[in-house]
Amino acid sequence: MGLRIFISYACCCLLINALLAQSQQPAAPAVASLQLSVTHVVGTQPLVRKTVTYINPSGEPFTITRFRYFLSNFSLENVNGERVVLPVSYFLVDDGLDMSKIIRLDSVPAGRYKSLQFLIGVDSIRNMSGIQSGALAVESGMFWTWNSGYIMAQIEGHSPVINTPMQEFLFHAGGYKSKDQVLKYVSLPFPQTLTIAGNKQPRVHLTADVEKWFLPDTVSFKNTVVIMAPGVKARQLANNYQHMFQITGIIYE
Repeated sequence: MGLRIFISYACCCLLINALLAQSQQPAAPAVASLQLSVTHVVGTQPLVRKTVTYINPSGEPFTITRFRYFLSNFSLENVNGERVVLPVSYFLVDDGLDMSKIIRLDSVPAGRYKSLQFLIGVDSIRNMSGIQSGALAVESGMFWTWNSGYIMAQIEGHSPVINTPMQEFLFHAGGYKSKDQVLKYVSLPFPQTLTIAGNKQPRVHLTADVEKWFLPDTVSFKNTVVIMAPGVKARQLANNYQHMFQITGIIYE
């Protein structure tokens, strides 16, 4: 009888200790998702491929047939100035695919944030990682060779000032090696504090302005119509287009 009481007492103690230990363990930080919605523009006008004519800063008319770029390596800066690195993800944004302009970032820690950071392009590790899938699949047409790597950003179109039969321009910016590197990290401040919480689904609205591809380092169709390899011209484009993004607002759904 005494042995039974002792065993029952010991089991109760073990159970209580286990429950206490579990209750004292720190709770996993709350996480939520963050949605980015990207709108493409040319200056003050919406981007409409093929049918709308725009004027670049050199005064040259042009139309756009294709506009694509990679975004990756997202992070947030909280109100205390600490950088919060988000899970690694890669997105190919294509103006011809509306769904690609909606980016969902998962496992974002709850908190209050003042800016967003990301990379325009694909980091050097992925450029050297062999055949890949998803947004990085070679079938996307955004990959050159295992030596040159991914096309980080791409714009194609036509202009009547171009002295070729097709009057076509092809701007493909790529290069991940130190000498020809075009990877650009972007940091964008939020117009107001972004709050991530379990009961809120924030959507951040951004614009990507094609006009920024042509300045401050002037790009004119009279001088350049084809960029399809790493080098000086690709770096010039990247130095320009790194300024094309702007956060225009935040809404909570």
